[in-house]
Amino acid sequence: MAIFNVVEKFVSINGEGQHAGELAVFIRLKGCNLSCSYCDTRWACTGDAPSTPMSEDEIIDYVKSTGITRVTLTGGEPLISKDIKLLLERFAKEKDIKLEIETNGSVSIKDFVSINNPPSFTLDYKLAGSGMEEHMDLDNFNYLQDKDTVKFVCSSVDELNRVVEIVDRYNLSSKSKVIISPVFGQIEPSNMVDYLISNKRNDIRLQLQLHKFIWDPSERGV
Repeated sequence: MAIFNVVEKFVSINGEGQHAGELAVFIRLKGCNLSCSYCDTRWACTGDAPSTPMSEDEIIDYVKSTGITRVTLTGGEPLISKDIKLLLERFAKEKDIKLEIETNGSVSIKDFVSINNPPSFTLDYKLAGSGMEEHMDLDNFNYLQDKDTVKFVCSSVDELNRVVEIVDRYNLSSKSKVIISPVFGQIEPSNMVDYLISNKRNDIRLQLQLHKFIWDPSERGV
Protein backbone atom coordinates (compact mmCIF):
# COMPACT_ATOMS: atom_id res chain seq x y z
CA MET A 1 0.00 0.00 0.00
CA ALA A 2 1.21 3.49 -0.89
CA ILE A 3 0.20 6.84 0.56
CA PHE A 4 -0.48 9.95 -1.53
CA ASN A 5 -0.84 13.53 -0.29
CA VAL A 6 -4.16 14.79 -1.65
CA VAL A 7 -4.69 18.53 -1.34
CA GLU A 8 -8.06 18.56 -3.09
CA LYS A 9 -10.69 16.12 -4.31
CA PHE A 10 -13.95 17.23 -5.87
CA VAL A 11 -16.35 16.75 -8.76
CA SER A 12 -16.64 19.41 -11.45
CA ILE A 13 -16.35 19.75 -15.20
CA ASN A 14 -13.07 19.50 -17.04
CA GLY A 15 -12.10 23.08 -17.77
CA GLU A 16 -9.70 22.20 -20.57
CA GLY A 17 -8.28 19.34 -22.62
CA GLN A 18 -9.98 16.90 -24.98
CA HIS A 19 -12.81 16.39 -22.50
CA ALA A 20 -13.55 20.03 -21.65
CA GLY A 21 -17.09 20.42 -20.39
CA GLU A 22 -17.41 16.79 -19.26
CA LEU A 23 -17.89 15.85 -15.64
CA ALA A 24 -14.79 14.54 -13.89
CA VAL A 25 -13.53 13.67 -10.44
CA PHE A 26 -10.46 15.76 -9.68
CA ILE A 27 -7.68 14.40 -7.51
CA ARG A 28 -5.04 17.05 -6.86
CA LEU A 29 -1.74 15.81 -5.43
CA LYS A 30 0.70 17.98 -3.48
CA GLY A 31 4.00 19.21 -4.85
CA CYS A 32 5.61 20.38 -8.06
CA ASN A 33 9.13 20.42 -9.48
CA LEU A 34 8.58 23.63 -11.48
CA SER A 35 7.58 27.20 -10.63
CA CYS A 36 5.78 28.73 -13.60
CA SER A 37 5.28 32.49 -13.63
CA TYR A 38 1.52 32.17 -14.21
CA CYS A 39 0.88 29.17 -11.93
CA ASP A 40 -2.66 29.25 -10.55
CA THR A 41 -2.19 26.37 -8.10
CA ARG A 42 1.00 27.50 -6.39
CA TRP A 43 -0.68 26.96 -3.03
CA ALA A 44 -0.75 23.21 -3.75
CA CYS A 45 2.95 23.01 -4.55
CA THR A 46 4.52 24.01 -1.26
CA GLY A 47 5.82 21.50 1.26
CA ASP A 48 3.50 22.84 3.94
CA ALA A 49 0.33 22.75 1.83
CA PRO A 50 -2.47 21.14 3.86
CA SER A 51 -3.21 17.66 2.54
CA THR A 52 -4.92 14.41 3.38
CA PRO A 53 -2.92 11.17 3.21
CA MET A 54 -4.84 8.61 1.14
CA SER A 55 -3.94 5.13 -0.07
CA GLU A 56 -4.56 4.06 -3.64
CA ASP A 57 -7.58 2.05 -2.49
CA GLU A 58 -9.02 5.03 -0.60
CA ILE A 59 -8.65 7.20 -3.70
CA ILE A 60 -10.38 4.59 -5.86
CA ASP A 61 -13.15 4.19 -3.28
CA TYR A 62 -13.72 7.96 -3.25
CA VAL A 63 -13.89 8.08 -7.05
CA LYS A 64 -16.41 5.22 -7.12
CA SER A 65 -18.53 6.92 -4.45
CA THR A 66 -19.09 9.90 -6.76
CA GLY A 67 -20.65 7.87 -9.55
CA ILE A 68 -18.47 9.75 -12.07
CA THR A 69 -16.37 7.61 -14.40
CA ARG A 70 -13.87 10.15 -15.70
CA VAL A 71 -10.96 11.14 -13.41
CA THR A 72 -8.46 13.97 -13.76
CA LEU A 73 -5.26 13.49 -11.77
CA THR A 74 -3.54 16.83 -11.38
CA GLY A 75 -1.31 18.93 -9.13
CA GLY A 76 1.16 20.50 -8.79
CA GLU A 77 2.85 17.76 -10.76
CA PRO A 78 1.26 14.39 -10.02
CA LEU A 79 3.98 12.30 -11.68
CA ILE A 80 6.60 13.26 -9.08
CA SER A 81 4.59 11.70 -6.26
CA LYS A 82 6.29 8.71 -4.69
CA ASP A 83 4.81 5.39 -5.87
CA ILE A 84 2.69 7.15 -8.49
CA LYS A 85 2.97 4.15 -10.82
CA LEU A 86 1.22 2.03 -8.20
CA LEU A 87 -1.71 4.43 -8.23
CA LEU A 88 -1.87 4.41 -12.04
CA GLU A 89 -1.74 0.63 -12.12
CA ARG A 90 -4.55 0.52 -9.56
CA PHE A 91 -6.69 2.82 -11.72
CA ALA A 92 -5.87 0.68 -14.77
CA LYS A 93 -7.64 -2.28 -13.15
CA GLU A 94 -10.89 -0.30 -13.10
CA LYS A 95 -12.10 -0.78 -16.68
CA ASP A 96 -15.05 1.58 -16.24
CA ILE A 97 -12.89 4.49 -15.06
CA LYS A 98 -11.14 6.70 -17.60
CA LEU A 99 -8.07 8.38 -16.11
CA GLU A 100 -6.48 11.54 -17.49
CA ILE A 101 -3.25 12.97 -16.10
CA GLU A 102 -2.35 16.65 -16.31
CA THR A 103 1.46 16.83 -16.36
CA ASN A 104 3.81 19.78 -16.77
CA GLY A 105 6.00 18.27 -19.49
CA SER A 106 9.19 17.99 -17.43
CA VAL A 107 8.68 14.43 -16.17
CA SER A 108 9.10 11.39 -18.42
CA ILE A 109 5.91 9.49 -19.22
CA LYS A 110 7.84 6.54 -20.69
CA ASP A 111 7.29 4.23 -17.71
CA PHE A 112 3.56 4.94 -17.61
CA VAL A 113 2.47 4.45 -21.23
CA SER A 114 3.38 0.75 -21.03
CA ILE A 115 0.84 0.11 -18.27
CA ASN A 116 -1.97 -2.18 -19.37
CA ASN A 117 -4.94 0.16 -19.96
CA PRO A 118 -2.76 3.29 -19.59
CA PRO A 119 -4.12 6.75 -18.73
CA SER A 120 -4.37 9.57 -21.22
CA PHE A 121 -2.04 12.52 -20.80
CA THR A 122 -2.51 16.25 -21.15
CA LEU A 123 1.11 17.20 -21.59
CA ASP A 124 2.09 20.84 -21.17
CA TYR A 125 4.88 22.42 -23.15
CA LYS A 126 6.06 25.36 -21.08
CA LEU A 127 6.86 28.36 -23.28
CA ALA A 128 9.38 31.10 -22.47
CA GLY A 129 6.81 33.19 -20.62
CA SER A 130 6.54 30.48 -17.97
CA GLY A 131 10.25 30.72 -17.17
CA MET A 132 10.43 26.93 -17.31
CA GLU A 133 10.97 26.03 -20.98
CA GLU A 134 14.46 24.69 -20.37
CA HIS A 135 13.01 21.93 -18.19
CA MET A 136 10.86 20.34 -20.88
CA ASP A 137 11.46 16.62 -21.53
CA LEU A 138 11.22 16.50 -25.32
CA ASP A 139 11.54 12.72 -25.31
CA ASN A 140 7.92 12.64 -24.14
CA PHE A 141 6.81 13.46 -27.67
CA ASN A 142 7.89 9.94 -28.69
CA TYR A 143 5.23 8.34 -26.49
CA LEU A 144 2.15 10.35 -27.43
CA GLN A 145 -1.04 8.65 -28.58
CA ASP A 146 -4.19 9.95 -30.22
CA LYS A 147 -6.00 10.07 -26.87
CA ASP A 148 -3.30 12.42 -25.51
CA THR A 149 -3.11 16.20 -25.74
CA VAL A 150 -0.21 18.62 -25.97
CA LYS A 151 -1.10 21.98 -24.47
CA PHE A 152 0.69 25.30 -24.94
CA VAL A 153 -0.20 28.17 -22.59
CA CYS A 154 0.65 31.42 -24.37
CA SER A 155 1.32 34.79 -22.78
CA SER A 156 1.88 36.72 -26.04
CA VAL A 157 1.19 36.47 -29.74
CA ASP A 158 4.95 36.11 -30.31
CA GLU A 159 4.86 32.81 -28.41
CA LEU A 160 2.50 31.41 -31.01
CA ASN A 161 5.41 31.31 -33.46
CA ARG A 162 7.23 29.05 -31.01
CA VAL A 163 4.14 26.84 -30.76
CA VAL A 164 4.09 26.34 -34.52
CA GLU A 165 7.83 25.64 -34.53
CA ILE A 166 7.49 22.89 -31.91
CA VAL A 167 4.34 21.38 -33.42
CA ASP A 168 5.95 21.12 -36.85
CA ARG A 169 9.41 20.01 -35.68
CA TYR A 170 8.00 17.08 -33.69
CA ASN A 171 5.03 16.38 -35.96
CA LEU A 172 2.74 16.65 -32.95
CA SER A 173 -0.52 17.00 -34.88
CA SER A 174 -0.14 13.50 -36.29
CA LYS A 175 0.44 12.00 -32.84
CA SER A 176 -2.04 13.74 -30.55
CA LYS A 177 -4.40 16.68 -30.22
CA VAL A 178 -2.76 20.12 -29.97
CA ILE A 179 -4.30 22.90 -27.90
CA ILE A 180 -3.31 26.51 -27.32
CA SER A 181 -4.65 28.42 -24.35
CA PRO A 182 -4.08 32.01 -23.18
CA VAL A 183 -2.49 32.95 -19.90
CA PHE A 184 -5.61 34.29 -18.24
CA GLY A 185 -5.77 38.07 -18.62
CA GLN A 186 -2.47 38.44 -20.54
CA ILE A 187 -3.44 37.87 -24.18
CA GLU A 188 -6.66 38.42 -26.08
CA PRO A 189 -8.11 35.13 -27.36
CA SER A 190 -9.31 36.97 -30.48
CA ASN A 191 -5.69 37.68 -31.39
CA MET A 192 -4.94 33.99 -31.08
CA VAL A 193 -7.83 33.20 -33.42
CA ASP A 194 -6.50 35.74 -35.93
CA TYR A 195 -3.11 34.03 -35.78
CA LEU A 196 -4.60 30.61 -36.48
CA ILE A 197 -6.57 32.00 -39.41
CA SER A 198 -3.64 33.85 -40.95
CA ASN A 199 -1.44 30.75 -40.64
CA LYS A 200 -4.20 28.33 -41.69
CA ARG A 201 -3.56 26.05 -38.71
CA ASN A 202 -6.45 23.62 -38.88
CA ASP A 203 -4.46 21.25 -36.67
CA ILE A 204 -4.26 23.54 -33.62
CA ARG A 205 -7.25 24.14 -31.39
CA LEU A 206 -7.82 27.24 -29.26
CA GLN A 207 -9.28 26.52 -25.86
CA LEU A 208 -10.23 28.77 -22.96
CA GLN A 209 -10.27 27.54 -19.36
CA LEU A 210 -14.00 27.09 -18.80
CA HIS A 211 -13.79 27.06 -15.02
CA LYS A 212 -12.32 30.56 -14.98
CA PHE A 213 -15.37 31.92 -16.78
CA ILE A 214 -17.97 29.95 -14.82
CA TRP A 215 -16.45 30.70 -11.41
CA ASP A 216 -14.09 33.30 -9.99
CA PRO A 217 -10.60 32.57 -11.44
CA SER A 218 -9.16 32.21 -7.93
CA GLU A 219 -11.85 29.87 -6.61
CA ARG A 220 -10.73 26.40 -5.53
CA GLY A 221 -12.56 23.12 -5.73
CA VAL A 222 -14.14 23.83 -9.11
